Amino acid sequence: MQKFYFELWLAWALRVIFCSLVLAVFFALLTTAVLYLKQGMVSLNAEVQAALFDLFSFWFFLSLNIAVLIALFRSVKYLFNHPHAGYMLRLKKCSKDKSEEEKEAYIEFIGYGDLIKVWRKWFMLLIWIVGSLMILALVITYLFTPYKALFDWFNVYVLYAFILAGGYLSFIFMPARCKSMRIVKC
Repeated sequence: MQKFYFELWLAWALRVIFCSLVLAVFFALLTTAVLYLKQGMVSLNAEVQAALFDLFSFWFFLSLNIAVLIALFRSVKYLFNHPHAGYMLRLKKCSKDKSEEEKEAYIEFIGYGDLIKVWRKWFMLLIWIVGSLMILALVITYLFTPYKALFDWFNVYVLYAFILAGGYLSFIFMPARCKSMRIVKC
């Protein structure tokens, strides 16, 4: 079962990283192009190219934060109905007054509308796990390293690493927290 969770997490982590980087580059390029067009499309010389690169890098790091949230939402859709190590994560249909056989039916083609409740539960679980990992890291850092200032080591990249680590733990706890998710054998 650990192999299933690891393969699921690895596919999820690669998707989140790739999607967030692509979205951040797209948003930064779009913003830089709009600003360049608004300034009258001056001729490209070394100074203008350096300014455009500075604009791009500024907007890239700003849009990366938004892109991670979008990538986290989009990545949940691809957790379901893809086999990993002989198991598959499935999402049950929501049916209140149907027979027992229909209540155990699974959604074959999952849309983003089907994921709102699942994503909210998963995202809150991820927030709690990341917060707990950060507190644990803070205690370990304070006790066993020469850092004496709180969060002297903390930056946005460390936060992204905590999100990726918390994602693995959230996949282990999520089927117990969300009754509409099931792990089934392929």
